[in-house]
Amino acid sequence: MSYTGRFAPSPTGPLHFGSLLAALASYLDAKHQQGRWLLRIENPDPLREQPGAADQICYTLDAFGLHWDGEVIYQNQRQDYYQHLLEQLIQQGLAYPCNCSRKQLKLRNALQHYDQHCLKHPPDKQAQTAIRARYTLNSPSFNDRILGIQRASNGTQGDFIIFRRDGLFAYQLAVVADDHDQKINQVVRGADLLRETFAQLQLQQHLGFTPPGYAHIPLATTANGQKLSKQNLAPPLDNSNPVSGLLQALRFLNQDIPPEPQSLTVESLLQWAISHWHINKVPVTQSIPIEA
Repeated sequence: MSYTGRFAPSPTGPLHFGSLLAALASYLDAKHQQGRWLLRIENPDPLREQPGAADQICYTLDAFGLHWDGEVIYQNQRQDYYQHLLEQLIQQGLAYPCNCSRKQLKLRNALQHYDQHCLKHPPDKQAQTAIRARYTLNSPSFNDRILGIQRASNGTQGDFIIFRRDGLFAYQLAVVADDHDQKINQVVRGADLLRETFAQLQLQQHLGFTPPGYAHIPLATTANGQKLSKQNLAPPLDNSNPVSGLLQALRFLNQDIPPEPQSLTVESLLQWAISHWHINKVPVTQSIPIEA
């Protein structure tokens, strides 16, 4: 099957350097293998979405020469599809209602590993509940293309939320549904999502989906180890100087740099980067601090 990858940002603010790393790595990996690179806007929660952010993301990707294939997919337009899969999981006994609050979980010491309270004691059918998927994988593992064999830590995995009590679909269900529907077979993304992979592998098994390959690049962090993110006010990318940003990202990813790179256009720099992309050169670590 031909390569199909994707970049899936949330429209909670402008793209920053950490976003560029994920976008560029996934783009280069796809194009190096003559594959398709899709863009998906992950916006299932309207309260977190910043007005105009989705359009701004598209504009920035264009400015950096990262042109996607096909139409942009928006998760807030795919609720019926998610609902269909949710009902399938419930009917098969692979998901169940849960009305446990965070306070109740804390009292039961169940914050790290859900204790299946609501599976054993189903809530009233009239109650407003979340939906949890059952986690039944035994010693799950996968071979990350950058980090190597990854195994779930004992005692940290448990039944997980796929539909929230406030009526919104959770990230885990939406991402698994969309990766399958878009025929994504390679996922290149940040190491902050490494642990989430095990829940996604579980959902893929429940739904009969073939899992994609995974590669998790290092996170860019501040000197004190804080992840660059929109929440901690990481500065937005400079759309007026994309070559400089792309070179910084290539160096972070430990990729070859062409001679006299500042004289290149965005397009010529990306063509060089595509032909010289080596995923096995990406640092084998989950985070790297960057200079302020």
